[in-house]
Amino acid sequence: MMPRRLVLLVVLGLLSSAPAFAQAPTYINQWGSYGTGDGQLRYPQGIAVDAAGNVYIADHLNNRVQVFTRAGTSVTRWGSYGSGAGQFSGPAGVAVDADGRVYVADTYNHRIQVFRGDGTFVTQWGGPGSGNGQFNCPLGVAVDAAGRVYVTDSQNHRIQVFNENGGYLWQWGSYGTANGRFNVPAGVAVDGSGLIYVVDGGNDRVQVFKNFGGYLAQWGTGGTGIAQFDRPQFLALDSSDDVLIADTRNHRVQTFGAVPVPTLATSWGRLKTLYH
Repeated sequence: MMPRRLVLLVVLGLLSSAPAFAQAPTYINQWGSYGTGDGQLRYPQGIAVDAAGNVYIADHLNNRVQVFTRAGTSVTRWGSYGSGAGQFSGPAGVAVDADGRVYVADTYNHRIQVFRGDGTFVTQWGGPGSGNGQFNCPLGVAVDAAGRVYVTDSQNHRIQVFNENGGYLWQWGSYGTANGRFNVPAGVAVDGSGLIYVVDGGNDRVQVFKNFGGYLAQWGTGGTGIAQFDRPQFLALDSSDDVLIADTRNHRVQTFGAVPVPTLATSWGRLKTLYH
């Protein structure tokens, strides 16, 4: 049986061109404004939540990582422009593992950097290229319950998977529009059941995978204003199933509760046909 959350997301994709909700998702809060000071953001991208509820944001054009409470209070920050350990060139994705290690996709340095929660540098891996373990502008990063690290290798149009120390494991994807292919994949997240969500930016969709990259489903969304977005590229799922989205061109973070149940029963028949 498919997990309830995936069923809801699949139905949203099937109904993307029709009114599908009994009500809009529950809006919770937001924070941030444009700038370089504490708590201010310049094109925020990756977002992650640790076990204590702290929110980590890749502050892309400020070349740093900022940490907030769920209420939006600034906790700490680290990073500056450069190519040395602990420096960044356009950081994008960010993820936190069960031990509190923070993984950052250092996009234009074509590498992954790893830190402790206070910003202490731990290790790094990668380099420019298209062979196994190399990157061309990595954007998203996520960690599953087993400690495997998933990286969206955006300009190579693929997902690469590593162990927690950077050892290459496997990959999937290539350029295209078909199921399981990508056009500049960006955000990636892994839920508690191991399903892998990838924001397929150039194709304006989210794709969902299982296990070693087996395709399951896709859906799309977009817009502007409260509860709408201007070019969101990154997402995070917390332990309460809340969805946190870095609303990049609006220079803010929006938080939502669980997606409501769709009302059109005819979709369930189509879903059963697809996943019988």
